[in-house]
Amino acid sequence: MGRHRRKSETTTNRWGARAAVLAGVTAAGLGANTTAQAQPLWAAGPLWPGGPAIPAGPEIPNLPIDMPAIPVLPAIPALPAIPGLSALLPPAPVTAPCSAQARACFRLSTNEGWLMDNGKVTYGATPVSFGRPGYETPPGVFHVNFKEIYHWSTLHNAEMRYAVFFNGDIATHIGPIEEPSHGCVRMTPDGARAFFEYLEPGDVVEVVE
Repeated sequence: MGRHRRKSETTTNRWGARAAVLAGVTAAGLGANTTAQAQPLWAAGPLWPGGPAIPAGPEIPNLPIDMPAIPVLPAIPALPAIPGLSALLPPAPVTAPCSAQARACFRLSTNEGWLMDNGKVTYGATPVSFGRPGYETPPGVFHVNFKEIYHWSTLHNAEMRYAVFFNGDIATHIGPIEEPSHGCVRMTPDGARAFFEYLEPGDVVEVVE
């Protein structure tokens, strides 16, 4: 009984050894990422010493072990500009070419006007027009004398709406800014109204070149 057990154990050990060899061959093929070589399922020879010889087992067919190539991901393109991003940035502060004491500021060379408070612009620039040759609007520092929501000019026989007088008969008022005046500062309706509501008698008006 013991003899048969030893033969069975020997057979089991041989089968285990052959299975290990087969597993090693298969693993080697997998590791090399190539086609595994054909190997017999078992080798020819006796199952145990002195036992009957048996032929080699059938061969394992060649199995291609091709691993799929890892695709190369395309480069991530640069992010496009975000529309409207510039609108999120704070705008640059508006400046005017007059001193901190000015409440109203006008520049003759660019036909522009501003309202100011302690050197900071509160309104503008707004487009204006000045006097024509022979009726030039003079530069200088002036003060508001009075204002009238509707004034009739007897000198030029013309109406002056939202008029603010600051230099004799020279005033800011509504008028066509596309052409020069007789010395007054012509303004758009919105601009003239803003100056009329903001300025008070005694406020400083500066006119610069």
